[in-house]
Amino acid sequence: MEFDDATELRRQCAERLGEKAGGQFAAMARRGFRLSPATDTTQAAGRCRLGGPALLEPGTPWPELDGVPLSLLAVLDTDALAAWLGDELPTRPGLLNFFSLDPDVPYEVYRELDTYRPEAYRVVPADPGRAVEIAAPVPARSYPATSVHAAEVTMLPDCWDVEDGDVDFDADEHWGAASLILTEMADLDGNTADSHCAFGWPDTSYTLRVTSRDADGPAIHLLQLASDAQLGWGWGDVGTLYFTIPVKAFTEGDFSKATAEGQCC
Repeated sequence: MEFDDATELRRQCAERLGEKAGGQFAAMARRGFRLSPATDTTQAAGRCRLGGPALLEPGTPWPELDGVPLSLLAVLDTDALAAWLGDELPTRPGLLNFFSLDPDVPYEVYRELDTYRPEAYRVVPADPGRAVEIAAPVPARSYPATSVHAAEVTMLPDCWDVEDGDVDFDADEHWGAASLILTEMADLDGNTADSHCAFGWPDTSYTLRVTSRDADGPAIHLLQLASDAQLGWGWGDVGTLYFTIPVKAFTEGDFSKATAEGQCC
């Protein structure tokens, strides 16, 4: 759920959920970005882009799995995003390169790859002052480089990423907090699952949770990538790919703990 105005977010929560539950839900808001191709009228967010070569420090090995190089999907320039994120960006990781195992190989070869292993997805940080463009090695795929505009928004979790302890609900009317959100905010829930987003909360809309939890709370959402015919990638049947990282690892700047999962209809 995305809002251009945080005041409107709080108003919608209070009116739809009541003062207590609405306040609890509004308190879960996180700042994030809608990502779209930069145009003549929308400025690119630093070096943020979809596709293109990676931006890595000299000597950084290209990530691979069992000798097969991963494909570069996107780069986020967190220095360009830091002013809006504020305290929600506890470290300054510079550039974040997002990779997935998606080689350009015959199907007979591809089907032997274990794309479900955690190592099939990587997030590799780089110092902006030292990073250089590195072209993808064969047989990794290369997607067209697309500069990205990042629109500042405030986000709430969709119902599937809400747990019963997050928001008070009437057990006689709803089977859980997710049911409350799904019922009362239905016209706002899952409204951008077909778009690219960074930070904030993911739009799940596939009835499955994205932000797994540990003792520190829900994982931090880093990047949501929708199937995109212009870029030439897709995740199953009109699916979406989500990169997340545990809270502690994010706070410590340890992006080796980042994971990803795809969901589709």
